[in-house]
Amino acid sequence: MGGDIGVVTEIEAKDLRASFRGELILPGDGGYEAARKVYNAMIDRRPGLIARCADVADVIAAVGLAREGGHLLAVRGGGHNGPGLGVCDQGIVVDLSRMRGIRVDPRNSTVRVEGGCVWGDVDHATHAFGLAVPSGFVSTTGVGGLTLGGGIGYLSRKYGLTIDSLLAVDMVLADGRLVTASADENSDLFWAVRGGGGNFGVVTSFLFRAHPVSTVYGGPMFWSLDSGKDLMRFWRDLILNAPEDLNGWFGFVTIPPAPIFPKEHHLKKMCVVVWCFTGDMSQAETVFKPIRAFGLPIMDSAGPIPFPALQSLFDGLFPPGLQWYWKADFFQKLEARAIDQHLKHAALLPTTLSTAHLYPVNGAAQRVGKADTAFSFREANFAEVIVGVDPDPASNPRLTQWAQDYWADLHAFSAGGAYINMMMAEGDVSVRAAYRDNYARLAQAKRKYDPGNLFRVNHNIKPE
Repeated sequence: MGGDIGVVTEIEAKDLRASFRGELILPGDGGYEAARKVYNAMIDRRPGLIARCADVADVIAAVGLAREGGHLLAVRGGGHNGPGLGVCDQGIVVDLSRMRGIRVDPRNSTVRVEGGCVWGDVDHATHAFGLAVPSGFVSTTGVGGLTLGGGIGYLSRKYGLTIDSLLAVDMVLADGRLVTASADENSDLFWAVRGGGGNFGVVTSFLFRAHPVSTVYGGPMFWSLDSGKDLMRFWRDLILNAPEDLNGWFGFVTIPPAPIFPKEHHLKKMCVVVWCFTGDMSQAETVFKPIRAFGLPIMDSAGPIPFPALQSLFDGLFPPGLQWYWKADFFQKLEARAIDQHLKHAALLPTTLSTAHLYPVNGAAQRVGKADTAFSFREANFAEVIVGVDPDPASNPRLTQWAQDYWADLHAFSAGGAYINMMMAEGDVSVRAAYRDNYARLAQAKRKYDPGNLFRVNHNIKPE
């Protein structure tokens, strides 16, 4: 089913509407322009039909229309994906944004989450019980996309990736069946969805294990760019040896001209580490004493903070509708020559919102074997992401060039592949590099569960 794309006809839309409880949005409808937009404004696609599902039955009906009509099919959860894989041209978008139910079971420390939820929804629901699910760094990110790609975030060193807390999923397959995948049921599919992206079906609900996280000690500390070389070395050595209660990602940023920052620092390029300590709060100041002793931060906002507040700290800085270009890689080491390249390109940040981050992925995330889930880079210590970001589409060429040049100069030091949640649509070579030896097993699962490659608007794994 990888050939011609059928155009959705009025008759097909009318027939679907008769059995659809949600909202069907067609080109020319009042809400179409807003509904087709995704987080990255660099993406401009015009689907033939947006099926905003109310329940699983709606998902089955929309998938059936795509299958029987030969239509291109995209699945949208939070719409946060960099290359805009939640929308397509001409075809059908299964939009899960109305399916945002959550049920927390505090006795068993589990939470069931529908496929249209964003992480802010989950944080709100679990925080009331002193619990959290390992997720990412921005609360507007969709649960589905982040989870299916692996899930790197503030809690990765302590509790592993998001997929390491995934217990089960309910999925609508290409043939229209609703199945459950877990360690005990359809275990091959459960293996594949833990890192294999949206290749195998539409996940309508996730069952997660939640963990005791409530108030953490966290937030950003900023240092001058001039101190970057020594700071990166200090941070590297610290985070590779720190207790798993401590996490902190390293970034290069330009201080935005916002009221929360002193005017004398506006538009200056700086280094930042955004911390998250989940241990005993009475010990937090002791843990952070050597960090502050490295060199007094120019700005220091680290302190006790509710976990949902830390998760949403940067939501306002990066609203929907910006232009984004992403590049990524995994690293086992952060050696001196690589640090020099980071500092070279950090000095050239092309816009106020453009940034580069290094996320720790050691600790608990490394206690899962590289073949135990589809997510392959379990031996990596760092996940790098480079993003060119700006509101103005005219900036896109220089955003893209800066990110590509930065990535190219660092790639030789990398582990050879990237985190799929931080890749643009880069083709088969990059997808295979992301999965390495796990690709063949993923292709077998694809052949079994989606032999016609209906689900191909993604970092696509071809059926074997």
